[in-house]
Amino acid sequence: MTAPPSSDYHPTQYWQLMPDKRVQCTLCPKLCTLREGKRGACYVRMAHAGKIVLTSYGRSSGFCIDPIEKKPLNHFYPGSSVLSFGTAGCNLGCKFCQNWDISKSREMDTLAATANPQQIVAAATRYQCRSVAFTYNDPVIFLEYATDVAQACREQQIEAVAVSAGYINPLPRADFYQAMSAVNIDLKAFTERFYRKLCAGHLAPVLDTLLYLKHETQVWLEITNLIIPGENDSAAEITAMCEWLITHLGADVPLHFSAFHPDFKMRDTPSTPKETLLGARDIAKQIGLHHVYLGNIHHSPSDSSYCANCGERLIERDWYQLGEYKLTADGCCPKCQSPLAGRFHHHAERFGAKRIPVSIKG
Repeated sequence: MTAPPSSDYHPTQYWQLMPDKRVQCTLCPKLCTLREGKRGACYVRMAHAGKIVLTSYGRSSGFCIDPIEKKPLNHFYPGSSVLSFGTAGCNLGCKFCQNWDISKSREMDTLAATANPQQIVAAATRYQCRSVAFTYNDPVIFLEYATDVAQACREQQIEAVAVSAGYINPLPRADFYQAMSAVNIDLKAFTERFYRKLCAGHLAPVLDTLLYLKHETQVWLEITNLIIPGENDSAAEITAMCEWLITHLGADVPLHFSAFHPDFKMRDTPSTPKETLLGARDIAKQIGLHHVYLGNIHHSPSDSSYCANCGERLIERDWYQLGEYKLTADGCCPKCQSPLAGRFHHHAERFGAKRIPVSIKG
C-alpha cells in the first residue's frame, strides 16, 4: 500500500477535537473517531496533526465520457455527454457493491490519474461535455475536491452531477449539494434491516437527504433502487417505498429500478429476474409515480419518457441511444402542451451509448 506524501493532504472542515485528543470526523453519520494517522471507514479521510485531512484530493481512478442516461439521469439534458470520474473508498459497506474495485480500494495506487479542478473543466470543454459527474464511488467522501471542481464547472457554464447514496450529515450536506446541478440518489432499500445488514449504515439519513434535496434545493433529483432477490424485492417493501416517495417527494421525481448482478460479497445471490423489475414498475405506476425506468436490462418501453398527462411518448430510448424526440423547445408535450419535469435543452442531443476512456491532461 502506497500512501500519498503528507504534502498532498488536503484540509477539511467537518471534524472536532475530542477531549482524549482523538479527532472525530463529522462528515457522515458514521462519526468516525480517530487517533493520529488512522483512517475513517471511507479510508480517504484521516487524522493528521490533530485534524481530519482528505488524502485523495486531485487524484482519480480514471476519466470516461458517458451518456448522461448512464448515471442514470433521464430528465437532465437527455442525450448529452458527461465527463465521469471517481476516486477511491466509500463511507458505506455494501456487500453487493458493483464498483467494489474502486469503492472498496485500500490501495492509493488505484488513484493513477491526477487532475486539478481547472484541468477537469478544460477537459470537459475540450471534449464538449455538458456535465461533469462525480461517480463510481460516493463523492460525499471527497467533498472538498468535488465542490472545488463543481465551482470551476459553474464558472464555465458546465453542470456538476453527483451520483451518491446520500449518506451525509446535515451541515456538509448543504455545502455539498448546493454545488451540484443534478443528483441521482441510490436508495438501496426501504428497511433499516437491509441498511444495517448489507450496507453497514442506516436508512433515516438517506431519507433526510431526499427530503432536503426536494424541498430545500433547486437540484434536479432522480432516484435509483437496485432490486436484490430475497433482500428488498417484496411487493410490500416496494409498495411502502413508492408510497413514501409520492407522499414526501411528489409524483414527478424519476425512479429507476435496477437489476442486480452477482458481485463482490454476494456472488451466490441470483440476478434479478426481468419479471421482478416489471412488477416493481407496475406497482410504482399504480401508486402514481409518473416516471419509472428499468436499468441493467433491455426493455425499450421502460427506457423511454412519457407525458404524465396524456401518455404520449416524448423521448424514445433503446438502452442509452435516443430515438424519436418530441419535446417542444420549452420542454413540453406537443400533443397536450403539458411540461415534462426535468431540465432540457431546446433541441435533442445525441451522444449515443458509447463509453470513452480519456486522458485528462490532453
